[in-house]
Amino acid sequence: MSRYSSTLANKSSSTLSSFCALRLASSSRALAANLRISPTQFSPLRRSLPLTSAYIIGKPLFCSRSHRRISVLSRNSSRSQFRIKSSMAETVTGKSKGKVEVFDTEEELAVSLAKYTADLSEKFCKERGSFSVVVSGGSLIKSLRKLVEPPYIDSIDWSKWHVFWVDERVVPKDHPDSNYLLAYDAFLSKIPIPSGNVYAINDALSAEGAADDYETCLRHLVKSKIVDISEATGFPKFDVMLLGMGPDGHVASLFPGHPLVHEKEKWVTFIKESPKPPPERITFTFPVINSSANIALVVAGAGKADVVHKSLGDSESSDLLPVQMVSPEGELVWFLDKAAASKL
Repeated sequence: MSRYSSTLANKSSSTLSSFCALRLASSSRALAANLRISPTQFSPLRRSLPLTSAYIIGKPLFCSRSHRRISVLSRNSSRSQFRIKSSMAETVTGKSKGKVEVFDTEEELAVSLAKYTADLSEKFCKERGSFSVVVSGGSLIKSLRKLVEPPYIDSIDWSKWHVFWVDERVVPKDHPDSNYLLAYDAFLSKIPIPSGNVYAINDALSAEGAADDYETCLRHLVKSKIVDISEATGFPKFDVMLLGMGPDGHVASLFPGHPLVHEKEKWVTFIKESPKPPPERITFTFPVINSSANIALVVAGAGKADVVHKSLGDSESSDLLPVQMVSPEGELVWFLDKAAASKL
């Protein structure tokens, strides 16, 4: 599949004939106005940008180094197994493939998360020649802030990154509820990622249409080997998903008790009655989430301590929260601050 590099370098506003883009913004100045940002943030190579699955930013590039290791932890570990070291993550070995790191502060968590992401970037850049990254919205984006600082801003090969959303609100891209806008303002606008490598939804479509469009895009990216495929499940296998968790235990837009948590066929689906506003969203399904090579669950704050305890503590319940259904093919790592882990 084309990365649209030649199209993005062209000032023409003609229709982009590609799998993932349905139409273009007429110019970087028009797009900047739509997003309420300065046109100077856009490179001259980004004069016209797709308004759908390949939509955004760009600049030059780089690839990463290494930091601190993570150990395995059983999800059924007792409270006594969780001890927090000053200025360090505490990791405990157990039976499950899940790993848990607990940090004194969210700042320390963010530092370790940047190291984790940079290490994976280097690994997959070498192995596959690209790095597919899925992000959520909410506080997760704030926790990525260390990636836009030295040494990572200059060492990561941003040219090989391909960025996706695990879920998105079906609102205009300049809307305060847009996960795209949140990621753009806090992260994407600060890194030199090629504009054709960021895949936002087509917000001109209905929720159902946007979900279908995003899945179609993913299928073409799998065929072109930008995104890997799971031999075990036949679903796309992203290199890493960086996910937050809601205080009710939801991940992506998969909410407790909602039928979509049991969707087994679709790659991307939609919801029109989200328990949390805005009501219309699209979301990856669990078969896609759980086909991932790596998942980081990033949880900070005392308001999520009860759900963390239910998910990782020794209490038994047959009524699983969505976050408890996260079980990737590869490795799962929990990044917790001390407040979120306070009830473990």
